[in-house]
Amino acid sequence: MADRTRVGVLVSGRGSNMIALVEASRAADCPYEVVLVASDKPEAPAIAWAKAEGIATFALSPRGLGKPAYEAAIDRALRDAAAEVIALAGYMRLLSDGFVAAWRDRIVNIHPSLLPKYKGLDTHARAIAAGDATGGCSVHLVTEELDGGVVLGQAEVPILPGDDADALADRVLAAEHALYPRTLAEFVKR
Repeated sequence: MADRTRVGVLVSGRGSNMIALVEASRAADCPYEVVLVASDKPEAPAIAWAKAEGIATFALSPRGLGKPAYEAAIDRALRDAAAEVIALAGYMRLLSDGFVAAWRDRIVNIHPSLLPKYKGLDTHARAIAAGDATGGCSVHLVTEELDGGVVLGQAEVPILPGDDADALADRVLAAEHALYPRTLAEFVKR
């Protein structure tokens, strides 16, 4: 386990995908380890969970800082933790082009749609309104284009009769928890 890729995870909320990544990293054959959980919301449940698990955390509200100063602080925390890859797990802030460029090809994200369909928000409602037979999730490289990077992995979830956005979201989230750790492991092996 000495040569595992060091991953920093950025979160904004409960951190269920971060928890899935951490739990997968505990397997002896996992090629990555989570070395930092960072958030723009100091009160995020994900931060409390990571602290309780003994994982280093960084939490800073961006209020009053300005995007460049805030991102410089996050970047410094990631570099201080010797992170090699960033995994976005429900991180609800858009990263600047400069931040993305500084971490080029080393930021991955999980998105709740089958990209390139439904970039951005309200993905489940949009899939249902379009009459799609399936929804799902995608893990992709982060680029300057919103949800536009190369797709690394996807999982389809059927849209059932009577589904609303919340019901579909619950099933897609379960698929995310399986897809993200597996795809991150494959990514860091490259």
